[in-house]
Amino acid sequence: MKIFIITGMPGSGKEELLTVAREMDIPFLRMGDIVREHYAKYHSEKGLTIGEFADKARKKKGKDIWARKALEKMEGNIFLVDGCRSMEEVDAFRTLSEDVYIIAIHSSPDTRYGRLVKRGREDAPREWVEFADRDTREISWGQAEVIALADIMFINESTLEDFHADVRKTLEELRA
Repeated sequence: MKIFIITGMPGSGKEELLTVAREMDIPFLRMGDIVREHYAKYHSEKGLTIGEFADKARKKKGKDIWARKALEKMEGNIFLVDGCRSMEEVDAFRTLSEDVYIIAIHSSPDTRYGRLVKRGREDAPREWVEFADRDTREISWGQAEVIALADIMFINESTLEDFHADVRKTLEELRA
């Protein structure tokens, strides 16, 4: 199985990469969905955000806890995993396959902040300090190392159409 791990800071464009993968019928999962599923199913401590819940689980059960949960859902010849945040998670995926590649998406903090505010999800930052705190938390999990060690890097500062075209071309090459 070829496994492509998608990483990037919040708002960098990971969801847009998955949009292209979906159009190409490439299976994927979002590690964040796994976290939300467990949060909804097992969360008994009131007052923790999903991010705090995920962080607490990593500290208690290991940095690769969410990757180990993801492994249970993966099958086929090619698979994308969105939201990897540590090399421990990458190493967990390498227990399933030798063909593991990291794809990182980079966008500037100003660009990412604007995207997060514009999309208006429940977890969107209300102010810059909240945005910066989220970045700090994700970096503390090891995400910067995963991004730095990527096999493929997309710089997503252009138009959505250009980004989709770049992603499609790369995924076609990787799928071959």
